[in-house]
Amino acid sequence: MPTVLREQGYRIVIYPNDHQPAHVHVLKAGGEIKVDISKLDEIQVIEVVKMKNKEALTALNLVIKNQKLLLSKWEEIHG
Repeated sequence: MPTVLREQGYRIVIYPNDHQPAHVHVLKAGGEIKVDISKLDEIQVIEVVKMKNKEALTALNLVIKNQKLLLSKWEEIHG
């Protein structure tokens, strides 16, 4: 599972055998938020599992801040 970014204790992952739409998994302390990054400047939370609201919001802000980089990494991994 390629980690494409680490910041503030969060690990942002893109799984190589994952499905469309382009999305990332943000992991921290056993929790996870899955975020759709397929449309530039528009993201959507797909799922939140075992993550406090404050952590999920911080994770979401990391994805927003790095969306272009993350979408580029998705395309690099998935072709």
